[in-house]
Amino acid sequence: MHRSSRWKSITALMAGVGAALLTAGCGEEIRVFQPAGPVARSELQLIWLQMGLTAVVIIPVILLLAWIVIRYRNKPGNRAVYQPDFAESRTLEFIWWAIPIVIVGILGGVTLHKTYALAQSPQPDKTPLKIEVMSLNWKWLFFYPDQKIATVNYAEIPTDRPVQFVLTANGPMNAFWVPNLGGMQYTMPGMATSLWLQADQAGEYYGHGGNFTGPGFTQMQFRVVAKPESDFEAWVRQVANGAPDMSRGEYDKLVQPGTLGELSFSSYPDGIFEQTVMDEGGKYMEHDRKMLENMMSHS
Repeated sequence: MHRSSRWKSITALMAGVGAALLTAGCGEEIRVFQPAGPVARSELQLIWLQMGLTAVVIIPVILLLAWIVIRYRNKPGNRAVYQPDFAESRTLEFIWWAIPIVIVGILGGVTLHKTYALAQSPQPDKTPLKIEVMSLNWKWLFFYPDQKIATVNYAEIPTDRPVQFVLTANGPMNAFWVPNLGGMQYTMPGMATSLWLQADQAGEYYGHGGNFTGPGFTQMQFRVVAKPESDFEAWVRQVANGAPDMSRGEYDKLVQPGTLGELSFSSYPDGIFEQTVMDEGGKYMEHDRKMLENMMSHS
């Protein structure tokens, strides 16, 4: 009776823990599972593939473990075969070596293909919008080199058009991430990294920094607003005609540690992005300097 009660308590506890784990995310949007563009959809396909191949290993192992515990437990009258001299099984060794090799091969091949594909424009036949992004303490600064405008803590993009984000940092290393649109890319002082994204649906998408950078880290959030091309052009004209200029002094204030709301600027100092990369160490690294020059030549 005592043993039965103990097993009931353990079963109830395990059921409670399982329910808590299964419902822990309820009520919150898991943004990586809500793709709004081709880059995010491609990455979600890779996530599902990884989860599926992992389940191929995990589920049989758990079921086999449960079967072994029940089948071979020490109890009166257990008729399981007892083989104390068992040493090896070539069949079993082939199975537990072949399956991981196949899984790693599939994951490696697909990941390699998608990694190179995602480093290119999702629609090469369309002219991309270029945005230079600079992570600061504790804010995000967006430059539009073709439109000659800048924003703080928000960016607007046209739908159905590839966007190339060129990223750097003027402060601690951070990570730029818009989960609904694609994966994360690091922002590093003295380097210019590139990230291609695209929104197929109009809407407002949440973005944030992925690296802890001190007490203002929780404020490292920004919005990406996707809208039709005509609405985007209207927004550009509105900012260009109605927002204040960004002087070098204003830029120096933005670089100082602190939090801000959203800001818009109708202009900014020429070459400030490239100069920041060079001043932070890019001028000492030939590879990064050539990469930056190549990115700037396509603006």
